[in-house]
Amino acid sequence: QVQLVESGGGSVEAGGSLRLSCVSSGATDSTHLMAWFRQTPGKEREGVAGIYRTDGSTFYADSVKGRFTISQDKAKNTLWLQMNSLMPEDTAMYFCAASRYQVPLWARPNIYHYWGQGTPVTVSS
Repeated sequence: QVQLVESGGGSVEAGGSLRLSCVSSGATDSTHLMAWFRQTPGKEREGVAGIYRTDGSTFYADSVKGRFTISQDKAKNTLWLQMNSLMPEDTAMYFCAASRYQVPLWARPNIYHYWGQGTPVTVSS
């Protein structure tokens, strides 16, 4: 089992920045792909960014390319999402996820085995 705990969410004005963190514990060596998702009420969970733990390859949703950066420190079992130039449409609950697979379909929620509890992000105009 792997436990994921997110932090760093909050409220910012449009154009501002936030840095989300996700600390993992447990059988972390069993996971090969990690990602950030977000969800708003009534909508499906959306993949924001993903990263392979092995080689650090990163993936981004088109809506956040150039604004968000996913990174990791494997020694500290920590995943980050640096969010710059935030817009009101980025408002959502943000979740950290980990998968035992290493597959190209990083944005599909159903390939992830472990999820954090989420951290809220609110961007005001």
